[in-house]
Amino acid sequence: MTNRLPWWMGGILMSGLLLMTFSVFGADRPIGASTYVPLFSGLIFDLDPQKYTYLQEIKNAGAWEGVMLFGALLGGFVTSVFITKTFRFSLIPSGWKKYKNNSRVSRLLWSFISGFFMIIGARLAGGCTSGHFMSGMSQMAISSMIFGTVVMIALVVTGKLFYNIEEK
Repeated sequence: MTNRLPWWMGGILMSGLLLMTFSVFGADRPIGASTYVPLFSGLIFDLDPQKYTYLQEIKNAGAWEGVMLFGALLGGFVTSVFITKTFRFSLIPSGWKKYKNNSRVSRLLWSFISGFFMIIGARLAGGCTSGHFMSGMSQMAISSMIFGTVVMIALVVTGKLFYNIEEK
């Protein structure tokens, strides 16, 4: 049986992250990740915020979001290697093989398409799931609770449609 991080430990760590992010010693603003995508795109493609009004709207974004995203990746890696001991590198997860196919091209294509829709939706909604779920719900924001409900319903519907639950 694999080791698991206790739920209460995850809650304490998440609370610490939120307190640090909201504090003046941290980012002094709510946590979020999707704002970094247009900010990073602007940096990579040398886009002038004066020409692209959307970049003016995200002026509060900062490099700390990129550090947070890297930290999330690193934290997941460290946890899976040293705590739960469940790390394995795989381009095609076992669930994908079971319910879809064994094609790397298919897996990467669907990952790109779904990621594209996810980031477009996040920016249209004015924030990503981490922003709405963690920051918004910790502040008891009604909009984030509505968002969370809709996301959970969409997850169930998408899972049933996309993975076609019948055994293969």
